Amino acid sequence: MGSEIGYRRGMTLVVGAAVLWSLMGLAIRLMGEAGSWQILFYRSLGLVPVLFVVILRRSGGRPLSRIRAAGWPALIGGTGLVFAFAGAIFAIQATTVANAVFLFSATPLMTAVMAWLLLEEPVRPATWVAIAAAGVGIFVMVREGLAIGAGLGNLAALLSASGFAAFTITLRWGRLGDMLPAVLIGGVLSAVVAAAVISARGESFALSPGAVAIALFMGAVLLGLGMAIYTAGSRVVPAAEIGILSMAEVMLAPVWVWLFLNEGASAGTFLGGAVLLGAIALNALTGMRHRPPPITS
Repeated sequence: MGSEIGYRRGMTLVVGAAVLWSLMGLAIRLMGEAGSWQILFYRSLGLVPVLFVVILRRSGGRPLSRIRAAGWPALIGGTGLVFAFAGAIFAIQATTVANAVFLFSATPLMTAVMAWLLLEEPVRPATWVAIAAAGVGIFVMVREGLAIGAGLGNLAALLSASGFAAFTITLRWGRLGDMLPAVLIGGVLSAVVAAAVISARGESFALSPGAVAIALFMGAVLLGLGMAIYTAGSRVVPAAEIGILSMAEVMLAPVWVWLFLNEGASAGTFLGGAVLLGAIALNALTGMRHRPPPITS
């Protein structure tokens, strides 16, 4: 019974994280004219303290030892997150939320390709089929994005997905069972990079109090708390099932902006997104009987 309760709670935590992350697009929209680097800077300031406290508790009061133990893989993975975080913010600002999150969902398939190329991990035939189908969906969305002037937003979304894929690959390469130290490093690096870019451009750090509050909320609650409960849930839920459960983020994100801001998306976006999500679902469902070896620290 205990394992069953643990599994159910794990599922609830994973879905809860996906719901929190799905609100990110709405939050960015509510920040109005704030720049991508300003949002990244203040969101990172909200993220870092929350993750540090979580690592502090999980490490038995020795957070720095846990962070140092993550080593170079965490630093490299955190660098990948800078691209992932920055690309995601720019993509949501430059194209529709639906278009952005559909393209973000390509991350698991990008991860499979990178693992095959860099780690020589085998790719199942069903995954190759899913990758080919996903390519069709991505082509449909990118082509439409170019037609409506949102090409840069689409490219930024794919860059973000690539950054998250690189982050995941680094964790597997380093055999890291806990992703939070790497995410913490990514948050610190994001704040530093964002501050450097803002300063180099001669832009202002000033935002309205409301915009700063939203950015801090995004970092602390939507991203920070989401990451904390996701990592807890992912310990008891198989990876393939996580892929299915995490689709809640992709499905809900366009709903929030439609309900609160009346933002829709084109037929081409939903067509390409449906093909892409179908490919992700195919890969996850066929993978439930082919679980990868567990990662040990």
